[in-house]
Amino acid sequence: MANEGKLTVVATDQAPRVIGPYSQAVKSGNLVFTAGQIPLDPATMKLVEGDITAQTEQVMRNLAAVLDAAGSSFAHVVKTTCFLANLDDFPAFNEVYARSFGDAPPARSTVQVARLPAGALVEVECVALVP
Repeated sequence: MANEGKLTVVATDQAPRVIGPYSQAVKSGNLVFTAGQIPLDPATMKLVEGDITAQTEQVMRNLAAVLDAAGSSFAHVVKTTCFLANLDDFPAFNEVYARSFGDAPPARSTVQVARLPAGALVEVECVALVP
């Protein structure tokens, strides 16, 4: 493979800009590793208002934009890690999440965490193939 061992930083203005020493995603070979996406509106860099459903919808839009910038999509995601501020929100989160992946969802881990950046209720990161 021509770019084996080479890391390529992925960046798009369609997702929240980075606010620290990390990249929105990094490609290596035919894989892309995304940073965790929280429900920030990329235009305002403010947390979207609303419940877990509204926040998860924004997270999935942000993640889709990063994947698109990397040349991938939800159809090529092999693994996600999902962080919830409250596992009681899991059913509503899962409903939105499922719409993104359809009948062939990736492997997934979901954990409750004590706190997420900006007071977010949800954060999702993934690993995907770049076809």
